[in-house]
This record gives sequence, C-alpha cells and structure tokens, in this order.
Amino acid sequence: MIRRPLILSVTLLALAACSRAPEESASAPAARPVELVVYSERREPLIQPIFERYTAETGIKVSWLTDAAPALIERLAAEGANTRADLFMAVDAGNLWQAAERGVLAVIDSPALEAAIPAHLRDPDGRWFALSLRARTLVYSTERVRPEELSTYEDLADPKWRGRLCLRSSKKVYNQSLTATLIERLGAERTEEILRGWVANLAAPPFADDTLLIQAVAAGQCDVGIVNTYYFGRVQKDTPDVPVAVFWPNQGEGEAGVHVNISGAGVTAHSRNAAAAQAFLEWLASDAVQEAFAKTNFEFPAKPGVAVDPLVAAWGGFRADPVNVAVAGRRQAEAVQLMDRAGWR
Repeated sequence: MIRRPLILSVTLLALAACSRAPEESASAPAARPVELVVYSERREPLIQPIFERYTAETGIKVSWLTDAAPALIERLAAEGANTRADLFMAVDAGNLWQAAERGVLAVIDSPALEAAIPAHLRDPDGRWFALSLRARTLVYSTERVRPEELSTYEDLADPKWRGRLCLRSSKKVYNQSLTATLIERLGAERTEEILRGWVANLAAPPFADDTLLIQAVAAGQCDVGIVNTYYFGRVQKDTPDVPVAVFWPNQGEGEAGVHVNISGAGVTAHSRNAAAAQAFLEWLASDAVQEAFAKTNFEFPAKPGVAVDPLVAAWGGFRADPVNVAVAGRRQAEAVQLMDRAGWR
C-alpha cells in the first residue's frame, strides 16, 4: 500500500522523460557519420584520390557510384527518401541544373562556399556549386593556321573556314551548353545563323569525342575545332610535340569572353548526413584541395587565385564569359532544338 504511489510517481516520471526525448535529441548535434555516399558523373580515376585524401584527413569513408548524369538523376528521383546518396556530382552545369529542377538537391546555406566560389559559377538558389572549371575553346593546327587568323566562335561560320572545321556531336551536353550560352548572348536567330555556318564549314562528320577531334586536327583532316581544354591537356601530356595549340576566342573589347563550364556538386535532398555532406563540399572548395582536384584532369580551379598545373598555365590567361553557368541548363532544350534545325548532328 505504501509503495504504490511511489511506483506510480516513478512511472510517470519515466514516461515524461520518454516524451521529452525526441525533442531533446532533435536539438543535440548529429553524430559524425562513418561514411558518405557520392553519386558521381565524374569518372573514378578523377575522384578516388581526392576521396581517399578526405578519408585520411577525417576518418570518414567516402563511397561512390559512377554513371551518366541523367541516369543518376533518375535514380535519385526514384529512390526519394530511401536514397543512400549524400552528394551528387556532375561534369556540366546543365546536368546540375537538371538535378536541381528535379528536386533531388537540397538548398545549401554556406558562407564558406559562397566566399570561395564566384556567383556565376554556382546555382543562384544555392543548390549546387562549381568545383572545377573547364574552357570550351578553339584548337588549331600550328602547321596550317596562324593565330592571327582566329578571333571568335562566331567567325568559325565564315566561308574562309569551309572544309576546315571539326566539331563534336551535338548530342554531347558540352556543345549544348555552348549553344545555350550563345543563345543567351546573341539571341536564337543569330545563333542559328552561326551554327548553320559551322555545319557548312565541316571537314568531316561530327566526332564522338574531343580527343578524336584533336587528333584529326593534328593529322590534317581539319584545321580548327572546338574542344574542352582538359582533352587537349591529356593529348599534350602524352604527345608534347603535337602540332596543335589552344586559342582563346572572343577576347576583344565588347566581346563576351571564352565559354566556360564546370564540374560541380550539391547535397542530395534526402541525405541522411546533410551537415557532414556540406562540410565535405566545403572541404572540396578549400585552396589545397581545389588545386589537387583541378590538376587531376588539367582543369582550372573554381576558386580564384588557386594555382593551376604548369601544363595548363603554359596556355596563357584568358577572360572568361561571366554569364551564370546555370543558363546551360535553363536554355538546354532550346539549344537542342536549334542545333537540330541547323543540321548539327
């Protein structure tokens, strides 16, 4: 009889404590994860050394799944809240824009990332950030073309280049992003005129790969082409005396500058380790890691002022188009339709 009130009181206290536990645990700091999972369009040899470095520095394991960006975006959408992915990494701003539009990326509030990555190289809503930069620029034969003959992307539509131009397929997102940016700058009508001129000047059917295009220029199949700079870096590393060089177009007064694109990443909308994933992204934007990340693929760091590989530095400086790279996604559908009308296959 004496113990019943005591037992009841203890029971009520225990129940009260249990009812407070979720609220109290919600305000407690999250436990540090033992693993982060990245869905990456960027190839394994280019990410593995960086991910292993992060593990060595923090003790957090980084696992990854690689595939084409559209397949990874569909997977994230299908998995929803059940996904294991903490970050999504892609190699074109258009692909990052598509992921954000599908709702598979979270909004990130990070003063560190905003300070490190220029505004035109990140999503205006904070859903993705550039990690490295590549220029889609001109390459030319040093045996058959003088640099002073070159000037702009638009000039490649001039009849003087008839039978001398090589392009990669319009199916590649890199060319879609270039076209999207031209539309943003010049309008659809003028851009279509340019693309029709490019097609009329082709020396061969469009190539499936930028490396093949560079090799075609070296072999004399064409004299000039448009490629991502890191492809030229790979060729130049393997063949230092290749008779091909880089040219930076649209550098004159009033001209837009070189078209640039990015590789970048964002935290997934349903990450179970969102805070840790953001910390990892901020680490990727740090000076030392930016330098290493860019050097693995002959790219440029997204963060200004960080050193580039000596081979890349030897190409000289250029002024980049400051338009926000998000336009590559926003105008992608329009670009594809225009490329098709112009006969670019």
